[in-house]
Amino acid sequence: MRRIGAHVSASGGVENAPLNARKIGAKSFALFTKNQRRWQAKPLTEKSIKAFKENCTEVGIAPQHILPHDSYLINLGHPDPDALARSRDAFIDEMRRCEQLGLPLLNFHPGSHLKQIDEEHCLKLIADSINLALEKTQGVTAVIENTAGQGSNMGHRFEQLTRIIELVEDKSRVGVCLDTCHTFAAGYDLSSYAAAEATFAEFDSVVGLEYLKAMHLNGSKSSLGSRVDRHHSLQQGEMGTEVFEFLMNHPSTQEIPMVLETIDEDLWAEEIRWLYSLERG
Repeated sequence: MRRIGAHVSASGGVENAPLNARKIGAKSFALFTKNQRRWQAKPLTEKSIKAFKENCTEVGIAPQHILPHDSYLINLGHPDPDALARSRDAFIDEMRRCEQLGLPLLNFHPGSHLKQIDEEHCLKLIADSINLALEKTQGVTAVIENTAGQGSNMGHRFEQLTRIIELVEDKSRVGVCLDTCHTFAAGYDLSSYAAAEATFAEFDSVVGLEYLKAMHLNGSKSSLGSRVDRHHSLQQGEMGTEVFEFLMNHPSTQEIPMVLETIDEDLWAEEIRWLYSLERG
């Protein structure tokens, strides 16, 4: 089964996220377990944790189909040692929050070199950060999101994802979330069924489809290879829609969270229905 959902609001408490997912007919969802634009957050309460788990059971969405996202402030490849330490502490806290909620995945942007260190050094810092977090936590897989390559962001080339994975000691707890908009903007063509097939074959050759743990489903306002991260609704933008037919019928997308981050949340329920209509059986 394909598990389509969206990045829903957790306003008022994480326990509200599964209820918001149910409203749009989702079979998966993403959420922030804390304010994504602040370093500090109040600890999760036992009451909130219990309600979250109960609500997930009530709406029929299993933990493995939920994709928490870490704070946008975190940079696991930061060139400044003090800033890197702060990011690492925050990332470990995010992993521990997933542990508390019983969630086995944590999606994150790998990091940026800020034009202060070379790419290899940055990739090594990112991998070292992941290793540190995995050592201090249990049961949560670090899911690296590929990027559009905007600014000095790492992770826009499949080879960069591979290099990070190579340097992670516990390969059983690392994976990749492919974002369709980011992939397209980074220069991997998804504008036709055949192009999507070729891009996935390249991903399999360079990274390995066994590492594909989740997907973000987005249209793209920006053009192929622009390295500009601008999401659009699924049936709008520069990428076209054939990629979504491909994804809804590719074996690698079975039973992983496939999450909308499209720009108009009023369309999410309609977009979810449309995606399921593309399945061929």
